[in-house]
Amino acid sequence: MFYKKQGSPEEDEIVICTVKKILPHGVFVSLDEYKDKEGLIHISEISPGRVRNIRDFVKEGKKIVCKILKINRERNHIDLSLRRVTQSQRINKNTAYKQEQKAEKILEVLANKLGISLEEVYKNIGNKLIEKYPSLYESYEEINADPNVLQTLDLDKKAEKILLELIQEKVKKKEIKISATITLSSPLPNGINIIKELLKKIQINGTKIIYLGAPRYKLTLTADDYKTAERHLSEIESIGLKMIKDKGIFKIERDDKRNT
Repeated sequence: MFYKKQGSPEEDEIVICTVKKILPHGVFVSLDEYKDKEGLIHISEISPGRVRNIRDFVKEGKKIVCKILKINRERNHIDLSLRRVTQSQRINKNTAYKQEQKAEKILEVLANKLGISLEEVYKNIGNKLIEKYPSLYESYEEINADPNVLQTLDLDKKAEKILLELIQEKVKKKEIKISATITLSSPLPNGINIIKELLKKIQINGTKIIYLGAPRYKLTLTADDYKTAERHLSEIESIGLKMIKDKGIFKIERDDKRNT
């Protein structure tokens, strides 16, 4: 990657590394996301079990996901662990790293279209996005959801137009989810039919309903942004209340946690 973070990582941080040198009792790696940073994985941090041959687990040039154990800033020494990285951490880190590589490719294409260097694109555009968002890719997701974000960066209009086109073409829109619990019942003789009809009516686009056990149902809404999801939830509540009237009970309770 062209862009490298300045400074040092933090302890417990999950990082992408490249294996540089394998010794009998440890492995030297470079930290791919940081400028001029290397570290050591002691043989005891390679695998939970006994390690007879380190090369059974790592090879020179291979990229691995590690956890920062300890940093000695005075000696510029970093200790890492391979075995303490969970499966989910490994998957999430690899996904994020690939996304960031994809994000940088977009800047490379932008540089070519503008006839300038990638370094200049970072100076005028990339660094502004990195300062404002956790990563380039996450900035693209925000721009995809709301193109007006670009206007706050004070970019050249031509660059702004091309960047937006590239993002809309290459980056999948981020989906958000909100969930709620529906309480629905009817004491009438045809109550089952009333409930079935109501549930059918409120199944608008991006809606999933799961039966939890009478009289409760789990509702999950998927949309491009929270504003749209909240609007759909209000529509569902309005439809439900209008249909149930005095035929029974219809109530929606939002879950506190927002999901992404």
